[in-house]
Formats: sequence, structure tokens, C-alpha cells
Amino acid sequence: MVRPGDRIFSLLSLAAGILILAILAGVALFLLLQSTDVIRASASEPGSISGGHGFIAYVLPLIAGTLISALIALLVATPFALGIALFTTHIAPRRFASSLGYVIDLLAAIPSVVYGLWGLSISGHLTGLYAWLATWLGWIPIFAPDAGGGVSQTGNTILTASLVLSIMVLPIITSLSREVFLQTPRLQEEAALALGATRWEMIRMAVLPFGTSGIVSAIMLGLGRALGETMAVAMVLSSGGLTLSLLVSGNQTIAAEIAQNFPEASGLRLSELISIGLVLFAITLIVNMAARWIVTRTTIKEG
Repeated sequence: MVRPGDRIFSLLSLAAGILILAILAGVALFLLLQSTDVIRASASEPGSISGGHGFIAYVLPLIAGTLISALIALLVATPFALGIALFTTHIAPRRFASSLGYVIDLLAAIPSVVYGLWGLSISGHLTGLYAWLATWLGWIPIFAPDAGGGVSQTGNTILTASLVLSIMVLPIITSLSREVFLQTPRLQEEAALALGATRWEMIRMAVLPFGTSGIVSAIMLGLGRALGETMAVAMVLSSGGLTLSLLVSGNQTIAAEIAQNFPEASGLRLSELISIGLVLFAITLIVNMAARWIVTRTTIKEG
């Protein structure tokens, strides 16, 4: 017999789940309706869209800039985040590990605008590094200088924005990974050590395989934060078109484009910004669905 309390709890949980889906569908519907003007204009008068070549030509560089900055941020932040998480859970003394974990968690509480100001303050100091990269690694397209043989003199490049983003996603990946590593069965760790494994071998054979799904979830959550970050990226990036090099100005992101232009936008321009917001919404949704699929597949293999 089902108790009344269990039935009420079940109904409330179901209502909460339906409410979340309804809100998500409402946001998507609102963005789609507000984007109809751009869809019509792009079909009938492509020249009226920003850039003069239609909506696709306008949004593709923004999508590329968004993905490039987010992926570079993950490539930089993930090794450090996993290393810090392993250090605080399996290597550092308990008292020091708790203090370090508290400091890492505090990074997540810093407002985005503070990160943006910090990025502006360090961007000028990175020009020497960028010049060195262009000199010695300029044969690699992503480190190639501009047509004049130089790099950005302000340091406001997609690489600077990516480094700022990496600091912002670092506490998210670290905190979640640390909690996952702490859930590793103690008996498995002790068994590996008892068989003669070194501490690193124990981590490689017992801790990392156990936390694979959690690590993937943490990385994907950090990716979602990097994709949607607005103020810090808008303050660091200089406007410009799509470029393959990370050392010259350009490579705007969707979130930064919206933040910089929305206050003065009206009419078709406003519809354009809402449309690229819909594109960012779709990208984030796809990323989260892919993350859930990866986690599910990983969990099944581990099982």
C-alpha cells in the first residue's frame, strides 16, 4: 500500500520535472518567435543582415570563436584541475588539502567582471609571449602572425580570453573531480598498494577508472560554463573577424557579441542578437545531451 506521503512526494517530483521541461520549451519557443524577422530577412534580403552576406555567414564566425575559446580553456584547465583534485585527495596532508580545496572553491565565487578586469590587466604583459610564439612557432597556423608579421599589440586575443576562461572553469572541474575521487572504495586503493603498486600506479589503476564518468561530467559542466561566459570574454576580446591565428585580434564569441551590442540594438539588429542567442542555446543543449550520452556509455562499460 502506497502511503499518502510517498504519493505526494512522487507527484511533487513529477511536477518539478515537468516544470523544468516547460520552462526549457518556453525559452526555446520565445527565442524562435523573436528570430522570425531574421529568418525572413535572410531568405529575402541577405544584405540586410550584419555583414551583408546573410545570417549563416554572420553566425558561423561567432560559433567558431565560441567553440575555439571554450575548447582551449578546457585543454588548459583540465590537466591542472585533475592534478589539483588528485593532490588534495590522495597526496597532500589533510589539513593543507582542506585549506587548498577551500581556496579553489573560492575561485568559483569571484564575479565574471573581476576576471574580465584581471584579463585586461594581464593582456598587455602577454604580448612578449605572443611575439615569441609567433617567432618560433609561427609555422603553425594557430601561432602565425598577421599579414604585417606581427601579433596583437594589446594582447586582446582569443588566446587571452581562453586563458581567462580556463581560470574560471578550473574550480568547477576541480571541485566535482575531487568529490568523485573521494568516493573511490578504500579497499580497492589499499589492495593496489598491498600488491606493491606505487601511489601513482594505485591512482591510475583504481582511482581514475572509478571516476571516469564523474570526470567527464565535470569537464562537460566546465564546457557549459565556458560556452556561455559573457562579461569576462567581452572585456578581453577585441572585435574582428574570424582568424585561424590565436595571436591576432578577432574571433568574437556569441555571448560577447550579445553583451556588447544588445543595449543599443533595436529592430532587425535586436532580432539578430536573439537569433544567435538561440544558436548558443542549441549548442549548449547539444553539448549537455552529448555529455549525458558519454556518461551513460561510460557507466555501462564500468558496470
